[in-house]
Amino acid sequence: MKHELKVTILLLILFFVSQVVGLTIIDRYIDHAATAVSGITEYKELPSILGVSFQRPEVEGGASFGYIFFAILMGTVILLLLIRFKKVMIIKAWFFVVAWLCLAFAFSAFISSFVASILAFIVAAWRTYRPNVIIHNVAELFIYGGLAAIFVPMINLFAAFMLLLFISIYDMFAVWQSKHMVKLAKFQTKSNIFAGMLIPYGGKATMGTKKAKKMTKTEKLVKVKTRHAILGGGDIGFPLLFAGVVMKGLMLQNTLLVGFLKTLIIPVCVTIALMFLFIKGQKDKFYPAMPFLSMGCVVGYLIILGINLF
Repeated sequence: MKHELKVTILLLILFFVSQVVGLTIIDRYIDHAATAVSGITEYKELPSILGVSFQRPEVEGGASFGYIFFAILMGTVILLLLIRFKKVMIIKAWFFVVAWLCLAFAFSAFISSFVASILAFIVAAWRTYRPNVIIHNVAELFIYGGLAAIFVPMINLFAAFMLLLFISIYDMFAVWQSKHMVKLAKFQTKSNIFAGMLIPYGGKATMGTKKAKKMTKTEKLVKVKTRHAILGGGDIGFPLLFAGVVMKGLMLQNTLLVGFLKTLIIPVCVTIALMFLFIKGQKDKFYPAMPFLSMGCVVGYLIILGINLF
């Protein structure tokens, strides 16, 4: 098993909850009244953040996966360059802005956009500049729902499948061949700006504590032994995007509750696939999670198709 049992269970719970929260946010952005009239899934506009208006990129259908995949590649290259030149402050500022916007979009699904913007600013700043395990993972539960609220309306089912395929291939290459994804994960973990779920265990030191600076030599040896159970942001975000796209169609064919419950089959299957990876994985080895998670997405979708036949 890759991690201790209790840590594995906690990480699986966090992953599943992030999917449920994300789907709830996506559902809140669907304009159900307009959808009932037009017969196609209609979405509400993105909210203004402190008076600044935001629009979704004007890319739709099959071309959207290429747009998203290219943006991921460019973002990765820029991040690697910033790491190469040790521009940690720029990276933190980048992470802060992205987290702030995504959290603001997520919170705006439930409360006024003004209050959501202020709350998101506080949470994003806390997560980025004074992190601890709780605030970090709580923020991660909402960030990907906010991100999905931007991209799900752009993507159709074909693009969602293609995105899973390309990201899975890229993940295998980035972990097993170029290994730059491993480098990114280690840098982010060390810098306390990790994008994704993170659970330190096996030592006394925790991320972001001032106490770590005042450790004795013996305590520092303990700190070195601290391990981290991690799950990258992409491993959370891409299954959520896929499930959100599937939910678009289900909402047209079912009542709101039934459509949402059917969609949850996908997160259940993906969580099982992730559990399999954690059980079969070895300690201190990095694995590309997306091939496993993509298989979970496909299995979940096939189960939904089977249910819809009856």
